[in-house]
Amino acid sequence: MAASELIQDNCDVRPHVEVNVTTVNPPTGHPPGVANGNPIRLTSLSPPPTDAHDGKKQHEGSKLSSLLKQNQLVHSLSSGLRRHCNYVKITVPEERANHLPSEWWKTGVAFLYALFILVFTTVIITVVHERVPDKSVSPPLPDKFFDYIDRVPWAFTVTEVNGLILVGLWLVQWLFLKHKAIVARRCFFLIGTLYMYRCVTMYITTLPVPGKHMVCAPKLYNDSTGKIWRILRLISGGGLSLTGSHLMCGDFLYSGHTVMLTLSYLFIKEYSPQWMWWYRWFCWFLSASGVVCILIAHEHYSIDVVIGYFATTRTFWWYHTMANTHALRQAPNNYLSRTWWNPIFNFLEVNVKTTVPIVFSWPVALPPSCRQRYRIVEGGRDE
Repeated sequence: MAASELIQDNCDVRPHVEVNVTTVNPPTGHPPGVANGNPIRLTSLSPPPTDAHDGKKQHEGSKLSSLLKQNQLVHSLSSGLRRHCNYVKITVPEERANHLPSEWWKTGVAFLYALFILVFTTVIITVVHERVPDKSVSPPLPDKFFDYIDRVPWAFTVTEVNGLILVGLWLVQWLFLKHKAIVARRCFFLIGTLYMYRCVTMYITTLPVPGKHMVCAPKLYNDSTGKIWRILRLISGGGLSLTGSHLMCGDFLYSGHTVMLTLSYLFIKEYSPQWMWWYRWFCWFLSASGVVCILIAHEHYSIDVVIGYFATTRTFWWYHTMANTHALRQAPNNYLSRTWWNPIFNFLEVNVKTTVPIVFSWPVALPPSCRQRYRIVEGGRDE
């Protein structure tokens, strides 16, 4: 009895192996799959399990094999993902992580600089007005443009209307720019610098009025209170003839209207995409027609407009050449760095490491709840 149990136990631990026997090249006298006239049968070296203990072992073995297969599958998938991630990994230098910081406080400094210069310009205009020679003593200087083009009284109104449209368009465009802080401080700095140049030129050389049609306010001489009221009136009216605030003469060299018309167009063109060519051409037409109408109205000498145009365009191009070419700032033979405003430029642009891209965004950020709903909608759309 013990010997039979021992034999039974030895038979239980034998592996379950199945053998499938087939003929590779069957003989010609018999049909395929037949040997000695009898079909081939599948045989097993071990008999099927006869008790519950053997069935339990087979169940556990099948579970173990399925777990091993699942583990191998997960391992192969994870290794494949790791290999895929290695192919698409892109290393970004740390110095480019924050290459376009907003720095609104610098924009505020540039705004105060432009505001101070504009107020100082009204003071200089008031001072120069007292030095303008009388028309009866010093007649208008000869001007070649005036010799061929007669004066059109309403032309200067077209100039100021075009200027207001351009400034309004630029303001709306600036509001939708993503990097509006960087662009704004560039605009404020250039406005302040160009009007400071204008203060110097109209103070050191006072030209007579360009036409006998011009009506200048009476001189106040030593009346300081009256001069202060004139300054405040000029500031409140924006220095425009449309508002009736500009009744003083002497601010001819160079033209402030030319500066604003040209500078507005340059900023609109620089920070608008190329596919908006129709928008650029429309703004160019407003700027060019406004400048021409200054001469048609005989409100400035031709030299005033020419110098205003050259001073505006060259200063704008010099500044943006240095701003958009980062390697040029550190070059030893960079003659553009010899300008007097180069230290101010370094202060404003030191953290701007690349060209400012033309990217638009909503001027007012959406509430967090709206952003969350937007993400949910986008996620559902992707699915």
